[in-house]
Amino acid sequence: MFSLNNKIVLITGAGSGIGAAMAESFAQAGARVFIADINKTGGQEVVAKINSAGRQAEFMGLDVTNEEDCNQVARQVLDSHSRLDVLINNAGIGSVGTLLQTTGQDMDHLYAVNVRGIFNLTKAFLPAMLDRKYGVILNMASIGGVVGIRDRLAYCTTKFAVVGMTKSMALDHSHQGIRVNCICPGRVETPFVKARLAEYPDPEKAYREMSTTQLTGRMLRPEEVAGAAVYLASDEAASITGAAFLIDGGWSAGK
Repeated sequence: MFSLNNKIVLITGAGSGIGAAMAESFAQAGARVFIADINKTGGQEVVAKINSAGRQAEFMGLDVTNEEDCNQVARQVLDSHSRLDVLINNAGIGSVGTLLQTTGQDMDHLYAVNVRGIFNLTKAFLPAMLDRKYGVILNMASIGGVVGIRDRLAYCTTKFAVVGMTKSMALDHSHQGIRVNCICPGRVETPFVKARLAEYPDPEKAYREMSTTQLTGRMLRPEEVAGAAVYLASDEAASITGAAFLIDGGWSAGK
């Protein structure tokens, strides 16, 4: 495993799914992990699991759509540790629907979390990273930020925005010691996805149909996405910036 010894890492949306897997993987790699989530119960459970294994984790309540919340979290981390080495903007939500099925409220809510949330928290931490001339920023995009997906108008719109924001930030700040990348997973077998599958009349059939978009014939495991994040945050990835890192089971190969 790539080493992240003594790195200070903050992960949003780490109370479940991909974020929780990343928190555990980063802690195993030697990082001190701040788990920032609006989900207090889930976040504290992840912290307890990490700490019980002899690693270091701490929970911080955070609503990424609230700019003052983001500023307060940044002040707390910087006051206590003087730095943040790795910021992972993982918090995000989804929505199903075509343009005609999507309300303005739907679009505004997805934009507030998936795009403005990254903007808010990154802006709160970036000045301290620039002062040190060091920092790694990883944004959670999606295969839906690289190729279009039917019935996912609002979701794809926001994830394309995340890819664009990532590349723009990399152009603006890579020469100042800040690496900025985004991860673009395909379908991942998270608790949220499992819950949605359970709503189908035939969950196994629904799983097979959703998995056919990926050449591997299955959904990704959260741990696979976490492994990519650990690599991109490590010094071994020092030359990677401005990338939309695909881990999509081959979904995009024919696009």
